[in-house]
Amino acid sequence: MRRFHCRISCLIVVSFLFSCQEKVSKLELLQTTIQSQIDSIQGNVAVAFYNLSDSSDSLQINADEEFHAASTMKVPVMIELYKHQAQGKLNLSDTIFLKNEFKSIVDSSLYSMDIGDDSDDVIYGKIGSVVTLNDLLYPMITVSSNLATNVLIELVGARNVTATMRDLGAEKIQVLRGVEDQKAFDLGLSNSTTAKDLMMIMKAIAENTAGTEADCKEMIAIMKDQQFKEIIPFYLPKEVTVAHKTGSITGVHHDAGIIYLPDGRSYVLVLLSKNLEDFVVGTEQLAGISKSVYDYMVVEKKN
Repeated sequence: MRRFHCRISCLIVVSFLFSCQEKVSKLELLQTTIQSQIDSIQGNVAVAFYNLSDSSDSLQINADEEFHAASTMKVPVMIELYKHQAQGKLNLSDTIFLKNEFKSIVDSSLYSMDIGDDSDDVIYGKIGSVVTLNDLLYPMITVSSNLATNVLIELVGARNVTATMRDLGAEKIQVLRGVEDQKAFDLGLSNSTTAKDLMMIMKAIAENTAGTEADCKEMIAIMKDQQFKEIIPFYLPKEVTVAHKTGSITGVHHDAGIIYLPDGRSYVLVLLSKNLEDFVVGTEQLAGISKSVYDYMVVEKKN
């Protein structure tokens, strides 16, 4: 009888080992596929993937390389706003006088945002009036309003944003300033991030550790209304829901988000790029990487 139980135990262990080996092989195949896609892109690319349904299932390529954060830094600002609210420092229903005047982090000289350089033209019609913080938070994420971002980051403080990201396990991300601070940019003082850090941040939101459960659900709901869908969601089926934030400047196009599959599983995916020689082509190729990860998740479920 003891030998019988021993044989059963051995079979279970062997079966488990084969299952693990098969899983590793599939992940290695995914890495090979994505690396090939990266090699075809004329520019620098970083990828971070994390299966929220299975913590052992993750992939990182160039994930520690630093990139200009572009508008992905607006997610950390959003998290800080909810943190301030939880601490009783503000309420997102509070009102604020909307101005278009900001101080450079270099010398405190004043500068203003240009509607021609912003992706949100609606908010400029509200300058000189009173708006709620929610009126600014929502377009900061969904249409990447630069004016809204600068007002909000001035309110909560860039240093506080970075400190909170450290608490979430994001070790390198730097939120130094608002948008269009030309003097800071000329001195190389720009917001930066890594794919790994954005993965950690999105993971924290998905797992309700970036704030209260209710606050994280609100953040996810806002990111699901993202209006720029050229990368992560582009090749995915309509029944797949994506809560994400994009970012772009010259030669740079990013997307970081949480992908929700119809079967209840979810995963985090971060795609960063810089030095893109052809922005349009590069964007489509990044979308192709997203499709490869989705295909991997679908095949993994079937097997």
